[in-house]
Amino acid sequence: MQVLSYLIPISLALGGVGLLAFLYTVRSGQYDDPEGDSRRILSDEWDDHPKP
Repeated sequence: MQVLSYLIPISLALGGVGLLAFLYTVRSGQYDDPEGDSRRILSDEWDDHPKP
């Protein structure tokens, strides 16, 4: 039972780190345009192998 006194704070700290990382990604705007990425994948406008 003494191991719980170590594991509970460690799990809370890891959860807090995950929450802070998620909030950072939301504030930096990484989820602003999810539809645009899917459209760019299917678009032929930007071809990786241009014709010579």
